[in-house]
Amino acid sequence: MAAAAPAAITPAEASRLAKQATFGPTPALIDHIVALKTPEAWIDEQFTLNASTYADLAAKPVATNFCTAQGLTGQDLTNCNRDNFSATPMAMRFYADAMGKDDQLRQRVAFALSQIVVASDLEVHTTAGLATFNQILLSNAFGNYRDILAQTTLNPFMGNFLDMVDSNKTQPNENYARELMQLFSIGTVMLNQDGSPQLDAGGQVIATYSPADVKEVARALCGWTYARIDGAPTTDGTKLDYSKPMVVNTSRVDTGAKTFLGATVAAGASPQANVDAVVDAVFNHPNTAPFISKRLIQQLVIANPSPAYVGRVAAVFTNNGAGVRGDMKAVIKAILTDSEARGTAPNPGKVKEPVLFFTSFGRALGVQTDGYAFYYRDAVLGQMPFRAPSVFNFYPYDYPLAQSAGLVSPAGKLMTTATVLARHNIVYDWTINGDTVRTEFKPQAAIPGTTGTTFPWSDWEALAADQDKLLDRLDLVFLNGTMTSAQRNALISAMKINNADAALQARKRAQAALYVLATSPQFQVDR
Repeated sequence: MAAAAPAAITPAEASRLAKQATFGPTPALIDHIVALKTPEAWIDEQFTLNASTYADLAAKPVATNFCTAQGLTGQDLTNCNRDNFSATPMAMRFYADAMGKDDQLRQRVAFALSQIVVASDLEVHTTAGLATFNQILLSNAFGNYRDILAQTTLNPFMGNFLDMVDSNKTQPNENYARELMQLFSIGTVMLNQDGSPQLDAGGQVIATYSPADVKEVARALCGWTYARIDGAPTTDGTKLDYSKPMVVNTSRVDTGAKTFLGATVAAGASPQANVDAVVDAVFNHPNTAPFISKRLIQQLVIANPSPAYVGRVAAVFTNNGAGVRGDMKAVIKAILTDSEARGTAPNPGKVKEPVLFFTSFGRALGVQTDGYAFYYRDAVLGQMPFRAPSVFNFYPYDYPLAQSAGLVSPAGKLMTTATVLARHNIVYDWTINGDTVRTEFKPQAAIPGTTGTTFPWSDWEALAADQDKLLDRLDLVFLNGTMTSAQRNALISAMKINNADAALQARKRAQAALYVLATSPQFQVDR
């Protein structure tokens, strides 16, 4: 007998999937997922999309003295530095694409990867370099995790950020070697495949690598430098080409034999062979599957996945069913279609990190933007895309959840009195105070090509004319159908606004409901 076809996904379930796999649900997206009938069908469709890109920004490397060499001063110098040596163009592109491009899953996975394999503009200031690094994550979001490790290892932006670039055999820099293992692949503690720590005979955790491993990996990774713009010699300290992988500086290569993580590199092996050996060692390490699988689950779905959930995804990371390890498509599908992702998790939910709070709010409103308004306001929320304070990201993946029995809330680290108030202020300014022509909404004369940010308030006016339709829309898009009768009644009370102008009255009622809902814990915690 043929197996029964899976039940068609409901609008509420589609909204929940969109919270996990996009930058926020919209009515059109929910309808589209429902029309495709299953999460798998929508995920497969998303795997084919690649509308977002940073390639054009990456293709414009300039010398480090590009702006001053032109004799620019004042605002012209400021603008030149902004366009070539800051995160501004990247952040605006990120927000514009997150709000408007249809390849939502690719973007969301790339954003998750950027918080696992971290390199930050706060230390390295080059727009082309930042774009080149993040294009690796965007291009490989549905590729293979080994390729991500290999390409980021030789990326000059990462090379600068974690000091692998120009590392010399006389004193190999250990920074990248350590973080590659600690954060990007195997972690510090030996794990079972369900993510639980392995213990020795004395009940103590077992380290995954030793100081000797760090030193040996650092030796294997020395001898790389920047490619140079226009073929300039490697002695040129200004024409650093951040758009191309690093190149070999033969005089700095350690040609001796190395041993690390149980692998051996023979004396005389090429610099590329050394890099390949390091990448293979960490990629094939048994820890990488559970360590990275759990990080991705935490980024996309829930903060506290069960060991069984981690184990199921780690098994797919290890083997996609066709003998391939590290297949990102298989891993992402396993994460999003797992029973715990679809509603059976013993500890469901996670706090919306600031970027996801901001984008999901904007997408639910129907905002159209060039990204500037989001870039203009995100710093006060505690999370600025591409500008993590350190290689450890904006928050630790094991940040404890207060008053719980061992649970964690990674993004909870960013929930302070100041940032909670900032969330309220932004929502207030973009709803109740949204009629005011605010600076962040205007096209920016100093930034070429900006179009500003607009809100479809006429649509909300029409919707608010029917109170029940408005509340149903808010329930579905903001709360994936979980609104209680008490919450509904509270919104009805908040909407009791009278005005002689019927259209303005409808708008004010919608804005009041949006403000109350978007600042509520029910919206700010995804379940």
